[in-house]
Amino acid sequence: MSSSFKLDLTGRTALITGGSRGIGAACVRSFVAAGARVVFNYQKSKEQADSLVKECGAENCHAIQAELDSAASADKLVTEAVAKFGRIDILIANHGIWPPHDAPIDQMTEEQWRRTLAINLDSVFGLVKYTVAKMKSRSPHTAAAGAGTPVESRAIRGHIVLISSTAGQRGEAFHADYAATKGAVISMVKGLSTELAPDGIYVNCVAPGWVSTDMAAPALASGDGRAKIFRTIPLGRVGKPEEIAASALFLCTPHAGFITGEIMNVNGGAVLVG
Repeated sequence: MSSSFKLDLTGRTALITGGSRGIGAACVRSFVAAGARVVFNYQKSKEQADSLVKECGAENCHAIQAELDSAASADKLVTEAVAKFGRIDILIANHGIWPPHDAPIDQMTEEQWRRTLAINLDSVFGLVKYTVAKMKSRSPHTAAAGAGTPVESRAIRGHIVLISSTAGQRGEAFHADYAATKGAVISMVKGLSTELAPDGIYVNCVAPGWVSTDMAAPALASGDGRAKIFRTIPLGRVGKPEEIAASALFLCTPHAGFITGEIMNVNGGAVLVG
């Protein structure tokens, strides 16, 4: 009996949002390495996006400029992704904002609240809505169990992985807007997983804690702030983008064939002690 454990997505097409840097770029690299074709969006980082496409190969990877701040903007991105590679088998909703300044709720502006919800939640709703429509419109494929795959063959239409956060589970003082959106993402995953299971669509969530990305850089820059953050992480360090990407990748393979509706915490144990 073979003991190989290969995360293979050959023949699959993935749409990954926020893909030009950080966790998104790590996902793009991981999914292409596993054999998938990938479409990803970027907002402003064209140079980084072009470099990533060149690194992964234009035949397997395509970048689209898109600011995801509404359901309508998500619809446009999904349409363009399908036009490029003909289908979407996997959606990784990774984009989002975390306003780095502390904002007590009595001082938080309505503009900040609305913008955070528009980017972190409204566009995710649109991505799921329009991607699911595409997935349902075609016949499911049969994923045969290969060597080391602990499942029998089955028919699936797609995988959806939404990126949440520890803040979506335990809240985050002075960042009520961010925590509210990430908590809503978790509730979406729980409801959608049972709704879409009969259609052969798996829905899961990866919930990172602190990760070494541009978004987290301001908070990690100061010595005092960094030390405070590290004290909240039992493993004593922040995560790497590649560690988050690996979890998302696993959830889209046959090895995760009996997993849906799961919140996979990848945060060094931080969610347990916050």
